[in-house]
Amino acid sequence: MSLYCIGDLQGCNAPFQRLLEKVDFSPSRDTVYLLGDLVNRGPDSLGVLRSLMALGDAAQCLLGNHDLHLLALSQGVRKLGRNDTVQAVLQAADSQALLDWLRHRSLAIHRHGWLMVHAGVLPQWSAVQTLTLAAEVEQMLRGPDIKDFLSGMYGNLPAKWNDRLKGADRLRVIVNALTRLRFCTQDGAMEFTSSEGASGAPEGYVPWFEVPGRLTEATPMAFGHWSTLTTDAPGLPRLRHNSLPLDTGCVWGGCLTAAKLGAAAGEFELITVPCERFKKPGKTPN
Repeated sequence: MSLYCIGDLQGCNAPFQRLLEKVDFSPSRDTVYLLGDLVNRGPDSLGVLRSLMALGDAAQCLLGNHDLHLLALSQGVRKLGRNDTVQAVLQAADSQALLDWLRHRSLAIHRHGWLMVHAGVLPQWSAVQTLTLAAEVEQMLRGPDIKDFLSGMYGNLPAKWNDRLKGADRLRVIVNALTRLRFCTQDGAMEFTSSEGASGAPEGYVPWFEVPGRLTEATPMAFGHWSTLTTDAPGLPRLRHNSLPLDTGCVWGGCLTAAKLGAAAGEFELITVPCERFKKPGKTPN
């Protein structure tokens, strides 16, 4: 039995299939954890979702900001943008089944000693609290009030977590941290304007995983979302403060990377396949 974590697919189904073939993946034997942003920007979001559904429990998938955007589009609370490439999902004969499957995915997973999220966690959250807060959002996505939740999901405020937050403000902070976070202050105030690499932190901010004393620092973490974090430094992804970034920019012409998890917590081996840049005018990493 082998266990793998894979970063953002963003609709790149062909490289995903090549990577599964390269590691000789077997759904009856192995498990793959997808770290969110399964869809959008790339050429075949429909193929990605169908492939993942077909893998059953062998594919454990997180939700990223692009996946939540697709759900918002499907509920009519957002409109297609010029860089969106999810129209085929919305128009497919099996669209409802795909979207229902998508909204039942997780926002955080803790397996085999690893805490997995799409983007990041706030410094004052423990691994247990991260999972508990993720479950609050998951309950809304899976329930009858999904449209109301998605309508109130967008926005950058509040910028900081407070245990006393309630309603849409509380859920928005959770979503923003788990699916959009890159930089924050040492007391956990989030910043969303910059998508630079770690060295490009705005004044007063640091990458979330560099905050001293964050409560998850003893827990190995795997995350995606931040392609410039892996492309601004030569070589393959590496552990940074016990956190492993696995978005290696497949949709931008980088590679698609799997981390084969070792027997001990924090151990991994990297496997990659090259990707061709999906050429669509006006794209920027997000």
